[in-house]
Amino acid sequence: MKLYYAPGACSLSPHIVAREAGIELALEKVDLGTKKTESGGDYLAVNPKGYVPALELDDGGILTEGPAIVQYLADRKPESGLAPPHGTMERYRLMEALAFIGSEIHKGYGPFFDPRLSAEARAERVAYMQKRFELVERMLDGKPFLLGERFTAADAYLFVMVNWKDFLNVDLSAFTNVLAFHGRVAERPAVQAALRAEGLLG
Repeated sequence: MKLYYAPGACSLSPHIVAREAGIELALEKVDLGTKKTESGGDYLAVNPKGYVPALELDDGGILTEGPAIVQYLADRKPESGLAPPHGTMERYRLMEALAFIGSEIHKGYGPFFDPRLSAEARAERVAYMQKRFELVERMLDGKPFLLGERFTAADAYLFVMVNWKDFLNVDLSAFTNVLAFHGRVAERPAVQAALRAEGLLG
């Protein structure tokens, strides 16, 4: 399988999940500005949506959307515990967490990437994001990971979203549970390996 990614983008989430599960992936970097792949291909021919991640499957099919990809990878290695079994309440909790991160946090960051964003609009957007992270702060209260004691695919996604705080200059210093979570996940060997492979660690 091959993962199309951009360094530090949301594609880092399935990259981490694959490494946590022990799944070997070929990596193909994408220039999101030109829509060209590292090997010179047209990324829009791979994923007409134009954004990462995209996962090229062994049969040549393409799977897109991070929450779907991380569940697919986790289910390839159920013994990893990265996704609870289908049909269990714990699996629905995983899906709930992935949906919240995708729709409220990931999507919420969108305006920050617009260079035309005014200072006033930026301040309103920061306040919006902080309210979302207040909810995450409560979700993490008294437990190391979103679903409890075990690291799951949702934690990989949340880690990447917290990681964006510095790049996008969003102050999360008030959220001690969130920052402690980020520190714990950053120390995981699979996370370190993914960051290094994407050129984000020396």
